[in-house]
Amino acid sequence: MNIHMIEAANARLSGNRRRTQILNSPFLDEIAGRRVYVKPECLQQTGSFKFRGAYNAIASLPEAIREKGVLAYSSGNHGQGVAYAARMFGIRAVVVMPSDAPNLKIENTRALGAQVVLYDRASEDRAEIGARLAAEHGLTLIKPFDEPQVIAGQGTIGLEIAEQARLRRVSEADVLIPCGGGGLTSGVALALEAKAPGLRPRPVEPEGFDDVTRSLISGEIESNAATSGSICDSIITPRPGDLTFPILKRLCGPGIVVSEADCLCAMATAFTRLKIVAEPGGAAALAAALYHGDAIEGDAVFVVVSGGNVDSAIFQRALEEWG
Repeated sequence: MNIHMIEAANARLSGNRRRTQILNSPFLDEIAGRRVYVKPECLQQTGSFKFRGAYNAIASLPEAIREKGVLAYSSGNHGQGVAYAARMFGIRAVVVMPSDAPNLKIENTRALGAQVVLYDRASEDRAEIGARLAAEHGLTLIKPFDEPQVIAGQGTIGLEIAEQARLRRVSEADVLIPCGGGGLTSGVALALEAKAPGLRPRPVEPEGFDDVTRSLISGEIESNAATSGSICDSIITPRPGDLTFPILKRLCGPGIVVSEADCLCAMATAFTRLKIVAEPGGAAALAAALYHGDAIEGDAVFVVVSGGNVDSAIFQRALEEWG
């Protein structure tokens, strides 16, 4: 993995991805005690940053391989990204999704033209299912985070943040990123290393699923005891990736762990003050910026809101309890 792969991904994505702009609000600054710059990837194609990596990975395939179709396993956002990118290329997509994924994500993935295969994440292994289906049908597996071209696609966010920070004359700041397997965080970290070394990436995770935070402390890959049970479904993975963790270990600052209540409150605040819709996992970094300020350095912070695909019941709960 290197900056040249991210720059190549940026060229492939040109004209296809949305270049999300930085949002800010004096109300957020007051809560956080510092300037808060929000990168709203909830406004990206398919409502999540995942489109970037999915499109780049599919675009990178040799045409003869790509035409046979692709497969993904995903709790929802990666699946939607793969489904939409596959539709853009006119190829088949099969997406393996947990049966307890938000219904909105399951239905959106189907609506984008993908065949959805549901599984029980408590008793079945999605990687095993995905590998079997890929072999049976000649499909190419597009992994959700531990895949070089996916990481490169997500890294284009880092290129944009570096440029947007320069325009605001911010040379040193923490960059808070919702983190599951580490594809987004590692991609952004590589881009910032090359283009804005004064910006420090920080992974943010929900309580009970803080494998990256613990791994950064121990220096070894740590696993989560559970694989489900949080409303932050978009950033729940069993462990950091084999490709992503060395990058995280080398380039990231300490992780930050937030509660579900923090995420719900951040969702309500994002809607009220920025007029954007965030899902619980997508709001994790904003929650860290607003309610865990003691863990952050500097008088400015950049925050990635990574996705906005939330079921109406959860969003309503956030507004009723914290709006």
